[in-house]
Amino acid sequence: MTVYVDDMYRVPMGQFGRMKMSHMIAESFDELHAMADRLGLKRSWFQGDHYDISMSVRARAVALGAVEIPMRQLAALSVLQRLKEPMGAPETAVDRLMAIREARRSQNGHT
Repeated sequence: MTVYVDDMYRVPMGQFGRMKMSHMIAESFDELHAMADRLGLKRSWFQGDHYDISMSVRARAVALGAVEIPMRQLAALSVLQRLKEPMGAPETAVDRLMAIREARRSQNGHT
């Protein structure tokens, strides 16, 4: 199992004044909450499938073993998780998600 943090802080949507934020997700919610507990995050900060974390928390998460990935890969992993699909490797997440969506469109008669 793996915890992932993205690089949302690099784009405007991840910047709130001087504060820069990232997302943190994991292959299981148990693992995600365990990492959040280790980082001292409140459960009330859970966003349904991820935590929004500051740069200092992100650095501590990485020091504890979280894997840094691009925001696009993390977003694809998150959608795969919501679709009840295996998250798999971040490097293939975007392509796998696109293939799943295409297959579902084809099954529903859309081209």
